[in-house]
Amino acid sequence: MPTVADAHLRTPKVHGPDVSVGAARVFFLDGHVHALLLVDRGVLVAVVEREDLEGVPDVTRARSVGCLTGRVAAPDDDLEQTRQAMAARAQRRLAVVDGAGALLGLLCLKRHGRGFCSAADVAARDADRAATQAG
Repeated sequence: MPTVADAHLRTPKVHGPDVSVGAARVFFLDGHVHALLLVDRGVLVAVVEREDLEGVPDVTRARSVGCLTGRVAAPDDDLEQTRQAMAARAQRRLAVVDGAGALLGLLCLKRHGRGFCSAADVAARDADRAATQAG
């Protein structure tokens, strides 16, 4: 049985626990960003989604509007059940954490909802973005 550990990205982009809502809004300008992972000494302290920022002043700490409930998965969770739950909730990202809350990675559901992003997918998108910015 495939598990979340078989499909999650192992090196997601992370941010410190003191990111402001204003800075978070800037990160979300990238259409591929669906969740901000706020980490303090390796422990995931909050997952922030775009909707969390609505109506919140820019100077507010993003950590105060994010949460972990419904936004994390364990590495040994059944992958297909997790995919189905994510698709049903129209959720594209889940942080993967161990029992102590340490961030292990990010599970990234593809737009069509039938599979997960790979490290190669992310690298190709980053290379395309860099080429576009350079050109």
